[in-house]
Amino acid sequence: MSIFTYNGSALVAMVGKECFAIASDRRLGVQFQTIATDFQRIFKVHDKLYIGLSGLASDVQTLQQRLQFRHKLYQLREERDMRPETFAHLVSAMLYEKRFGPYFCQPVIGGLDRDDKPFICTMDSIGAIEHSKDFVVSGTASESLYGACESMFKPEMDPEELFETISQALLASVDRDCLSGWGGIVYVVTPDQVITRTLKGRMD
Repeated sequence: MSIFTYNGSALVAMVGKECFAIASDRRLGVQFQTIATDFQRIFKVHDKLYIGLSGLASDVQTLQQRLQFRHKLYQLREERDMRPETFAHLVSAMLYEKRFGPYFCQPVIGGLDRDDKPFICTMDSIGAIEHSKDFVVSGTASESLYGACESMFKPEMDPEELFETISQALLASVDRDCLSGWGGIVYVVTPDQVITRTLKGRMD
């Protein structure tokens, strides 16, 4: 068994027209035993930048705290928020410096650039970045997420359409993965607001 599947997770980020959405399931488990149904995997960096962390739950919390600390240092020094691409390289560098004893996490990053152009990427546990113009996925439900997103995604979606698409893709995918599920949470980020919605899913 891979340590990445120990707690189970499902993460997806998707691009729309001048907006992006990031969603995750809420199950925290120890293999097939469910421990909690409100585990947080998506974290706000600033108003237009979010990171989702799939993988080992203890490493998710540790890495999130270290990233929050590094971003606050950047804000104090530069007196501005970090651009999504800059933040992605920071995460990549932090993962790579621990490559001989890595964090068992696979991040998904979503953000809006200065001109409100959406940016999404994912990376492996040692920081190899993979950029995408449509969607990225991570976690134990990755295989079914790829299939659902491939069939449902279309370019230039507005925020409501994007929410509907990412929600249906997430719910359809976690039904096919016994290590993730128990509802979900979706963040749709536009230039002037963040829409947060909780999804009800199968509780079995």
